[in-house]
Amino acid sequence: MINATKKWIFLKISAVILIPLMLWFLINLTSIYDQSYNDVLLFFVSQPTKFLFSLFIIFAYFHSSLSISEVFEDYLKNEKLKNVANKLLYLFAIIISFLTIILIFNLSI
Repeated sequence: MINATKKWIFLKISAVILIPLMLWFLINLTSIYDQSYNDVLLFFVSQPTKFLFSLFIIFAYFHSSLSISEVFEDYLKNEKLKNVANKLLYLFAIIISFLTIILIFNLSI
């Protein structure tokens, strides 16, 4: 299978997975929007929230990094620069998502 086809398929799959996660997050965001800090912390400390928010972060970073890499493919002509930009993008997406998940799992009341 061609690399571009794999990226396209992964973009579509991640978009489909992100739809229910985004709906879950938006519904819960509206419920905790005007709450106090402790209420928001209590929301993020619960185990189902940690798991679902972690999935949301992983798929959101995965989807956005694939989308941005397509921009690099289209607009960067220098192959070395394109490869470095893609590798840095994927590295930062992995690092930032894992740091966010680690911080969420280390929250306590």
